Amino acid sequence: MSPSCPISARRIDSNMARMISFQVVFFTVLFLFTQWSLFLFIILFDFIVRAFRRSEFSLFSLTGKWLLSTLDATPHYTDEAPKRFALYLGLGTVLSALLLYSLGFVKTSMGVASILFFCAFLEAAFDFCIGCRIYYALNLVKGKAKITYDRYFN
Repeated sequence: MSPSCPISARRIDSNMARMISFQVVFFTVLFLFTQWSLFLFIILFDFIVRAFRRSEFSLFSLTGKWLLSTLDATPHYTDEAPKRFALYLGLGTVLSALLLYSLGFVKTSMGVASILFFCAFLEAAFDFCIGCRIYYALNLVKGKAKITYDRYFN
C-alpha cells in the first residue's frame, strides 16, 4: 500500500515531477562545473514560480509538458502535498546555496548544491523523492504525537 496524503486531495503527474527534476539536475550540474551563479538563479526562479502555483511561467514546467506530450507519456498520478513539500525543501536548498555563494562560501555552496543534485537525481532517475519521504515521516510523528496528546490530555 502506498502512503496517502492526509492534507491535500490534489493529485499531480509524477512524470512531470521527474521531468522538472531532470532539469534541476541539468542546471545544478552546470553550476557545479562552471560555478556561475546564474544557473542557481534559474533554478530559484522556477522554484518560486511553482511555489506560487504559477506553472504557466515556469520554464521547467513548460519544457516538461512539451517533452511529455512529445513522448506521449501516460500520466502517473500521485498526491500533490508531498511533492509540494519537496518543492519547498528544494527552494530552501537552492536559496541556501545561492546565499552561501554570494557570501563567498563557494565550497559550502557547492556542497549544498551537491545535495540538491543528489535529491533531484534520485527523483529524475528512480522516481524516489527524498522530500516526500521526509513529509511522510513528519506526518507519522505528528500523528503519533496527537494520539499521545489526546490520550493524556483529553
